[in-house]
Amino acid sequence: MRSLGTTDLSVFPLALGANVFGWTADKETSFAILDAYVAGGGNFIDTADVYPAWETGESTSEMIIGEWLAARGNRESIVLATKVGMLEGLRGLAPATIRTAVEGSLRRLRTDYIDLYWAHVDDQDTPPAESLAAFDALVREGKVRHIGASNYGAARLAEALAISDAEGLARYAALQQQYNLVERAYEGELRDVVSREGLAGTPYFGLARGFLTGKYAPGARVDSPRAGKASAYLATAHGPRTLEALGKVAADRDVAPATVALAWVAAQPTITATIASARNAEQLETLMESASLTLTADELTLLDEASRP
Repeated sequence: MRSLGTTDLSVFPLALGANVFGWTADKETSFAILDAYVAGGGNFIDTADVYPAWETGESTSEMIIGEWLAARGNRESIVLATKVGMLEGLRGLAPATIRTAVEGSLRRLRTDYIDLYWAHVDDQDTPPAESLAAFDALVREGKVRHIGASNYGAARLAEALAISDAEGLARYAALQQQYNLVERAYEGELRDVVSREGLAGTPYFGLARGFLTGKYAPGARVDSPRAGKASAYLATAHGPRTLEALGKVAADRDVAPATVALAWVAAQPTITATIASARNAEQLETLMESASLTLTADELTLLDEASRP
């Protein structure tokens, strides 16, 4: 387990992304994935009120997780994270939006508290102090234990942290951002803020929408909702190089490329847990192996150099 920033939360180094629940994984399959994740030592589940409402029209992921928590009676052993700000009708981080959204999430999740409540995306139209005051009220009421920022730029994240410090408001404890071997924009000012301020990095798209699983190759046909975006990496100079290096390390270690890709992210500075989702329990097994795979310095260097644009 790893400490989540400066909070009192300890989390498994692989967070289970629940965006597929009720979308590409039905309720029965989702329960099997959740059971397998916990059986493997996992305790960190990441969802959002918008998962996968863009497809189903409702917050199916939270509903399925809530049913599972009730059926298993294991709420106290789970670090539960969800988000506000992107659901149709509840977009942005205005105080009233946050208040309405959290009540909906609590109801669907069948719990009276959320361990980590994410601002899903930076709201440029609402003063940060107003949003932070709303989050602070939820923390004081016990409905939320800690808050995090998702999809924030370096300047806006630093501004929000400074406001919290100056006004004594709840402070973002973690950042959720895109980061993987072929998308490395995080390695700059944003990572500097996270490091300086003691935040926990919990990146998503650790497998670059499936590109780093090893199933993509020139001319290959992949049955996935993300296939179009993932295969676009093949057209870059560093995409094929990265796959070649991944394949070498995976073959040497006798593990899947996805396992290596996630282990690389987990080994990077400021990273506490990588977020990845699985459409079935079989896929999950490959992802879980990354939590116990420690790459050597030579392997990290090989992957680092091959994946640089």
